[in-house]
Amino acid sequence: MDMDPSRTCCFTGHRPEKLPWGLDEGDPRCIAIKFSLSREIEGLYHRGFRHFISGMAMGCDLYFAEAALELREKFPDLTVEGAVPCPTQADRWPEEQRRRWQDILARCDLESMVQQHYDRFCMLRRDRYMVDRSAAILAVFDGRSGGTQYTLNYAMDKKLEILLLDPLNPNENAVRLTL
Repeated sequence: MDMDPSRTCCFTGHRPEKLPWGLDEGDPRCIAIKFSLSREIEGLYHRGFRHFISGMAMGCDLYFAEAALELREKFPDLTVEGAVPCPTQADRWPEEQRRRWQDILARCDLESMVQQHYDRFCMLRRDRYMVDRSAAILAVFDGRSGGTQYTLNYAMDKKLEILLLDPLNPNENAVRLTL
């Protein structure tokens, strides 16, 4: 499995409560952001990226993982890693989302458990784990503060290539930030 950081892209993005469509994945904006994620992942693949890491949070992280897994059917050398902050990540999620999380993890090429217990910093450690192993980061980000912004700031400090998708304009191509 090729996990060379120079050929690895990680992901960060909003959870449903920060998305304009919430949990309604039939909303045209959600469908559009999923299409944009697939397009950007395929573009990264054609540029030489082969390993993709998702933090496995509900919302955009799961969209990203599903898009990468779907693309793996077309490009078998593409690998997907689920970076889990702690074993109880999905324990309090709705049953349907918990089953989805388990299904995605079962299909990943690699599952990385960042730590064995929950604490208030485990999500941030997971984000740093992903960034530290990547050359690029793809994000669904609307500019609001929170974990996604923290991860993007850390990625900027680490000089990763940053590609931003705006959930308020889901049909737009990713904006590339150059540092």
